[in-house]
Amino acid sequence: MAQEAGMFMVHQTIGSVLCCKCGIRMQPNAANMCVKCLRSEVDITEGLLKRLVLVHCPECESYLQPPRTWVKLQLESKELLTFCLKKLQKNMNINKAKLVNAEFIWTEPHSKRVKVKVSVQKEVYHGAILEQSYPVEYVQQDHMCESCSRVAANPDQWIAAVQLRQHVSHRRTFFYLEQLILRHGAAARAIRIKQMDHGIDFYFSNRSHGIKFVEFVGKVAPVKSRSDKQLVSHDSKSNNYNYKYTFSVEISPICREDLICLPPKAAAILGNIGPIVICTKVTNSIALLDPLTLKSGFLDAEQYWRTSFKSLLTSRQLVEYIVLDVEVVSSEVNVGGTKYALADAQVARVSDFGKNDTMFSIRTHLGHLLKPGDNALGYDLYAANSNDMELDRYKGSIPEVVLIKKSYEEKRKKTRSFKLKRIPMEADDKIKVNEDKRSAEYELFLKELEENPELRFNISLYQNKDYQPSEVASVTDGEEAPSVPWDELLTGLEDLDLSEGEGHDGEDNMAE
Repeated sequence: MAQEAGMFMVHQTIGSVLCCKCGIRMQPNAANMCVKCLRSEVDITEGLLKRLVLVHCPECESYLQPPRTWVKLQLESKELLTFCLKKLQKNMNINKAKLVNAEFIWTEPHSKRVKVKVSVQKEVYHGAILEQSYPVEYVQQDHMCESCSRVAANPDQWIAAVQLRQHVSHRRTFFYLEQLILRHGAAARAIRIKQMDHGIDFYFSNRSHGIKFVEFVGKVAPVKSRSDKQLVSHDSKSNNYNYKYTFSVEISPICREDLICLPPKAAAILGNIGPIVICTKVTNSIALLDPLTLKSGFLDAEQYWRTSFKSLLTSRQLVEYIVLDVEVVSSEVNVGGTKYALADAQVARVSDFGKNDTMFSIRTHLGHLLKPGDNALGYDLYAANSNDMELDRYKGSIPEVVLIKKSYEEKRKKTRSFKLKRIPMEADDKIKVNEDKRSAEYELFLKELEENPELRFNISLYQNKDYQPSEVASVTDGEEAPSVPWDELLTGLEDLDLSEGEGHDGEDNMAE
């Protein structure tokens, strides 16, 4: 209290005693012993486990959580620390020790050891609380989980198979779908992948993995699917049935850049556009464009399979033309994120030069790209032989030529700035026989990726270390061929297997 009140200030002091063991001065406690002597007299970690076993699957890096659950845990993660401490808690409860802290002690990753420093508290000697830390060593005992052991015993012992098919004369769709699968890890659980004549087979060790893969394909392509199951074995005592499941998935044969003659039912759904239309994009729906009016529409998977039409001409039947004259008749419009402009053009087949003077006066949707002297690829309806019943209805009103895209063949660079990751697959005998055809189709696929930025939108592009920016093919008019900008490319992928030369990785819309 203050001296002005006539009283003296009283300072409170904390009493101290001598340790009954070593005699040092200390604050009093129930045991009248210092902390050092208490620890020498009492070991509160006595009876607690200091060495335990973790059952670990070396294939999928998961741990056994009894009785039969396997959980995937990363080294030195919070989840692994919680998993480890649960093995101590029953023993701690018996000894009335309280866990207060725990942390990992670093160990070499290949030592098959996980060490945890644990701090516990326990009441000793009439209410004195003692805290002590000690290391707990967990030994990883390798034991393959049921799924991995089944695969290791017999890789062909699959439970679910997904048969992906598209009945067309090329594999462009599957080249692009491969990149989608890589980007999203959709086939990460596949135990085997095999290329077939008209598609790819994926084999899984679990039915749910096959269902998940089918759902993924349905989100990126217009498909129809069905499933079947076959009884493998039956245990009559436990009433257990083992089946093998097969999922048949068919992708629409309509591909990007295909020319289509719409049947009346499909044209009515799209607001009576066409009847001659171009497929401009394929995701889980099909985007169609009328090149004479720039009207467009979309058919989802259900609508397509209900009308179920085929392409009149495909990209394998494109003919090269030279543009003699162009007159733009409308301003640029944006259709589905892509710019187009109507123009009247005069074109001639490149193959006719020096043979005849055949020319065609046409209307095209590429008025914003073409100029006199350019080359373009299109469909020759004037000379095409078609037995399409729908086309016969419109004789005399269909265009003689439908241009699809500008051609850059004479201006391409000798090397590409990007590379493409590939999925390792087994190959069917028919695929091996047609290797040259497959390589040519793959080259066309890479050219499409260079020309169309929309196809690269969600694709991971990898830098090609062998690329020389100055290495350019001959240019006739100063305009360079389309290429992938350097800032779109990723680095640091030297350790990846980037096989088969040049290319990319996945997207949310199909190339075909």
